[in-house]
Amino acid sequence: MSRVQRVILDVLKPHQPNVLDFARAIAAIGDDYRVDVRVIEVDENTETLQVEIEGSDIDFEAVNVAISENGASLHSIDVVSVASTTE
Repeated sequence: MSRVQRVILDVLKPHQPNVLDFARAIAAIGDDYRVDVRVIEVDENTETLQVEIEGSDIDFEAVNVAISENGASLHSIDVVSVASTTE
């Protein structure tokens, strides 16, 4: 068994929702999620983001759904940290 404890994602989203609301939507998925968002690039219609999520057991599918529900798209998974468990 293993648990995803950290991911860094490349995400493209429209200007709305703003970055604060976008981060809150992802953080709300898990009880212990820490979400850091860095705006990499801004153009007329979109923002390119680096989204870092840390938690004891990240539900990646739920994160991906939250990204889509906020009008954004996942471009790539750039970093993953996974820990094995004895459970």
